[in-house]
Amino acid sequence: MSLIKRTTAEFIGTFWLVLGGCGSAVIASSFPNVGIGLLGVSFAFGLTVLTMAYAIGHVSGCHLNPAVSLGLFAGGRFNAADLIPYIVAQVLGAMLAAVTLYFIATGKAGFDLSGGFAANGYAEHSPGGYSMIAGLVTEVIMTFMFLMIILGATDKRAPAGFAPIAIGLGLTLIHLISIPITNTSVNPARSTGVAFIVGEWAVAQLWLFWVAPIIGGILGGLVYRWLGNEES
Repeated sequence: MSLIKRTTAEFIGTFWLVLGGCGSAVIASSFPNVGIGLLGVSFAFGLTVLTMAYAIGHVSGCHLNPAVSLGLFAGGRFNAADLIPYIVAQVLGAMLAAVTLYFIATGKAGFDLSGGFAANGYAEHSPGGYSMIAGLVTEVIMTFMFLMIILGATDKRAPAGFAPIAIGLGLTLIHLISIPITNTSVNPARSTGVAFIVGEWAVAQLWLFWVAPIIGGILGGLVYRWLGNEES
């Protein structure tokens, strides 16, 4: 498959992840009487990955996340030459989704960004008031586990056809655990898209949501590369 087709698939897939996941948080999470809450937002993120894994997994691998691309590279599953094109496509897809979501959300009278627009944050911008260190540790561990799930579920020795379900449910669980701490990133592209709509504090804190997921992703890739190696 050509690089242009694969990066286009990553662009579309990341667009869907941010529009579906962040859209559920911004529009549906607290809708009067029928708001989906934390549980619904968690499932929304998981369902975006599950649906895209079946839709574009055979085209691009369905990374949708710079930390996943880097983790797969560290795990020996991805070509270094494709890292930058994939990451650029993912970030652009996330940013277009954030712009689209903002356009839709502002169609309701009285909407403003004071609710955070699903941006990731720590300290006073953590949903539960968790510290920067707590956020950093959480994002590293959650992304590490996400890569372990991805690499294990897509291992050639794993049951065929079930990887998207395991990965989607894994992301759901990650959100159930960590939304109160950082609003859950584990994905620098997702964080970047909404941060540049919110501006100010979200951009100032964005560094953590690149650094921590990348560390966790690379560690996950390296550990699974060792763990899954039958020869060592």
